[in-house]
Amino acid sequence: MNNTDNTDNKRPPTPYLRGLWNITLRECGILRRNPVYLFCMVFFPILVTLFFTTLLNEGQPQKMPVGVVDNDNTSTTRALVRKLNSFQASDVVAHYPNINEARKAIQQNKIYAFLYIPKGTTDGLLSARQPKISFYYSQAGLTAGALLYRDLKTVSSLGSAAVGQGTMRAKGFTDAQIQTFLQPIAIDLHMIGNPWASYNLYLSTMLIPGLLMLFMFLITAYSLGTEIKFNTSKEWLAMADNNIFVALIGKLLPQFVIFLCIFYAFLYYIFGYLNFPHPGGIFMILLLGLLAVLASIGFGIFAFGLMPSLRMSMSVCSLWAVLGFTMSGTTFPIFAMHHSIEALAQLFPLRHYFMIYQICIFNGFPFVDAWFNFMALLIFIALPFFVVNKIKKAMLEYVYVP
Repeated sequence: MNNTDNTDNKRPPTPYLRGLWNITLRECGILRRNPVYLFCMVFFPILVTLFFTTLLNEGQPQKMPVGVVDNDNTSTTRALVRKLNSFQASDVVAHYPNINEARKAIQQNKIYAFLYIPKGTTDGLLSARQPKISFYYSQAGLTAGALLYRDLKTVSSLGSAAVGQGTMRAKGFTDAQIQTFLQPIAIDLHMIGNPWASYNLYLSTMLIPGLLMLFMFLITAYSLGTEIKFNTSKEWLAMADNNIFVALIGKLLPQFVIFLCIFYAFLYYIFGYLNFPHPGGIFMILLLGLLAVLASIGFGIFAFGLMPSLRMSMSVCSLWAVLGFTMSGTTFPIFAMHHSIEALAQLFPLRHYFMIYQICIFNGFPFVDAWFNFMALLIFIALPFFVVNKIKKAMLEYVYVP
């Protein structure tokens, strides 16, 4: 008779699954009891998403205050002022008697720019004496200065063109001849990807993911650091049978699910609700969201593993996230920076996120064009493998120092 003991067959194949489940339940309880997680994982991400997309909803700044110093005050110069006021970015809010008053208004931040039309401008135009008009604008705000410079330069050109058109029409030139003379070269402008020149399309797609990554960095380092701070690290490891991989996966799994849902909700909001252009397709959007969340959590674990201190690891995560905004290359191209800075930019997850978004989603180019950036995000995901032993040692031996 075969009396083979089947006791082993009744046991779970591994205690790690039970430990993983218990640690996950424990972490869910911690998330529920500590309001820091609720605010940093749900409330603040939603708030910054709505804030930036609403702030930049118009695409470009509109109706910025502009002043005028019109010492000529003729029908021609008044027409120029009306044309300036009709531009999208400019709003003529005041007329000043002289340059000094207009300059004081700029210094007091009442206006961003002013147009100066000296006396005799119209007579000079009609007699082809090439009169001079001036415009002054503040470059303290780069965007405001650039847009107002464009409007002021355009209206200055329109003034001479209008007089030239009237003179040539009086001499018997046809409209086609006048157009050829005033604009010998016709410009065929194509703004690829963002024909509206909307700041919302290229700023919100960098600022909001950067802030979401900041929250992921901080929460990951915070959750690991509090195990040492509250002296619960040994209990946490014991639930995983001292297997650091099981302990980390169980602890960070609830955070991963919440952050992934928040990130996907953000992507649906901008691409599905706000209709940001995304010729790259839904699959690439979902893939990029998944890689961004995993890379951010991986970097948070790595930062804590390098310096197993709650305060120091969170400081490093904050610094890295903030520098990522500059290193992403959105507002200033990376290739225009110093070569050492260009190389350093590859160490920031946000840089690779933005490159994949720009190449594969915004422009719809194939996956292979961004292979380097995909590999970089995979490396960030793998970074915890280099520090897991140090994290385990810290959890078993380190004592929290305020």
